Amino acid sequence: MTIVDADSRGQSASGAVDPQRIRLAAWQSLEGRGFASSAVAELYRQRTQRFVDIINLRQPDRVPSIIYAAGIVARYAGITFAEAYYDVEKAVAASLHFVEEFQPEYTVMLGGGPLFGRVFDLLGYQAYKWPGGALPPDVSFQYVENEYMPPEDYDALINDPEGYMLRSYLPRVCTQLAGLRQIPSLITTVEMLGVSMWLAGLGAPPVREALTRLAQAAEQVGQGMARLMQAGGEMVARFGCPDAIGGFAKAPFDSVADTLRGTRGALLDLYRRPDKLLAASEALVPASIRMGVGASPLGAPPLVVLPLHKGAVGFMSVKQFEKFYWPTLARVLEGIIAAGLVPLLFVEGSYDEARLAHIAASGLPAGRTVWAFDRTDLRVVRKHFNGFACFGGNVPISLFRAGTPAEMEDYCKRLIDDVAPGGGFFLASGAVVDDADPAVVRAYLGAAEKFGAY
Repeated sequence: MTIVDADSRGQSASGAVDPQRIRLAAWQSLEGRGFASSAVAELYRQRTQRFVDIINLRQPDRVPSIIYAAGIVARYAGITFAEAYYDVEKAVAASLHFVEEFQPEYTVMLGGGPLFGRVFDLLGYQAYKWPGGALPPDVSFQYVENEYMPPEDYDALINDPEGYMLRSYLPRVCTQLAGLRQIPSLITTVEMLGVSMWLAGLGAPPVREALTRLAQAAEQVGQGMARLMQAGGEMVARFGCPDAIGGFAKAPFDSVADTLRGTRGALLDLYRRPDKLLAASEALVPASIRMGVGASPLGAPPLVVLPLHKGAVGFMSVKQFEKFYWPTLARVLEGIIAAGLVPLLFVEGSYDEARLAHIAASGLPAGRTVWAFDRTDLRVVRKHFNGFACFGGNVPISLFRAGTPAEMEDYCKRLIDDVAPGGGFFLASGAVVDDADPAVVRAYLGAAEKFGAY
């Protein structure tokens, strides 16, 4: 596998346009960012270049580092998780305080935020519990797993995924959106008379009530997003701290097994109704691609996060991974890559050597994906991914809370020494960090600079 070399205009040596190169160049651009000083602008340039280098499997000046900052942002600012979910200004102030105090290379804030609390209250959202809602103010969010799609609904999902999610799934998980069950089909609008019929259907009281709730929730999200984008611009301008995450997508199998059938239902379906499970995963591929690409205009951060769940060791065998999980995920990755974006696959749990070897030999283009591992042995990852894809992770979150600064430095140094040579590696926590000793966080963030120079 080879990497296409392209110039700054996104054009390869053969004259072909490389959309990824265009996206990365737009992310790296210094224009219009309002940097506080030339020194801050230089920090931004170095950090974006460093990450572009590892994506393209080149050796940067040193190893970059990422921390998936979740609950620690609120904890360090002295606010509750509930305040972070319900108060935009407090959440923004906490994020700015975290960046100012710890000076991370990239802003990767995960695990909840000020768009969630009021919006989920408006919708009557049942698939999660969150602080300030059904949970105490200092408890992290929890997923409420259930069979939100009974097995007899497979055909409805396969035949019309968008319609099924709108009229069946959402009313089940959002108590205030029951009226969506009655929303009329857009097919009605193919003729002039049908437009009136469609609008009349939207006027039914339960439908209008559901649409009103959606409009109120959309207004909340719009206001919150505007403030968060403003804060993101401030982090860039004041601290030269680029945001790396621009979108989100799901592996099709995980959409079924996490969200619709639940773990128990989906894993039983591997044996009881495998054809339906495969067909449902296939039907969700186009929507998964749109999910990842749709929220990432040119100039937005280039990485699209895909948290991977049910393909891990402990959920399915290697043969099942190769049959049920990887083929549809690979098609989603190809679609995201074709749009010039860079999938960041967050491998929760662990992958064994057979899975890693299968991925590396699958024909997915080299230098187009980023892999973040939770508990997978990165020495085995390097064996198969060297020359194929950049990777990182594996710094235990337990070390952030229970370790000492010296232990954190030692762990990071050994990891860098073992797998960083040659480039294509980034230092990263194995999972999101909710609780941590600030001194250990500083030791972690300083480890790449202290030990990661090439």
